[in-house]
Amino acid sequence: MATSLYSASVPVFLQLLEGLKTVLKKAEEHATAQKWDAGVVLNMRLFPDMFPLERQVRQVCTHCLGAGRVAGVDLPKLPDEDKSFSEIYSRLDKTIDFLKGLKANQIDGKDDAELTVPMGGQPRQFKGQNYLLHFAMLQVGFHTTTAYNLIRTVGVPLSKRDYLGPMPS
Repeated sequence: MATSLYSASVPVFLQLLEGLKTVLKKAEEHATAQKWDAGVVLNMRLFPDMFPLERQVRQVCTHCLGAGRVAGVDLPKLPDEDKSFSEIYSRLDKTIDFLKGLKANQIDGKDDAELTVPMGGQPRQFKGQNYLLHFAMLQVGFHTTTAYNLIRTVGVPLSKRDYLGPMPS
C-alpha cells in the first residue's frame, strides 16, 4: 500500500506536537522547581540570531497548519506571541484540534495542487506534496528539535522518548 500525503504528514505532525507538549510541561515543572521566571525561560535562545523558545514553538504550530493549506481550508487564527506556558499549551491544543479535524480526503490527491505561501513577506509557489514533505515537514522537525535542545541545555531531564511523543497505533 502506498503512503498517502495525509498519512505522511498529519499523524507525524500530531506525534511531534504531543512530544513537544510533554517537553514543555517538563520544562515548566523544572522552571517552577528552580523558581525561574517563565518569561525568561520562554525567551531563551541557543544563539543571539536564533528564535527564542516561544517562537520556536510558534513556528512548529505554523508549519503543522500547512496541512490545512494543502487541504484548502481556513486556518485558525493564533496570536503572534505567547507570553506564558498556558498560552503556549493553548496554541498547541488548537493546532492539534485543527489537525485532528482534517480528513485524509481533504489532503490526498492534492500532490500537484498549487499553493501560494507567504515567506518573509513575499509569496512563494509550491505544489502540495513538495510543500508538505519538503518544506513544512522539515520546518516542523527543525523547530521541534531546536525547542527540545533549548530546554535540554538548561538541565531539564528529557529523553528522546519525550521528544518523539506517542506513536500512533
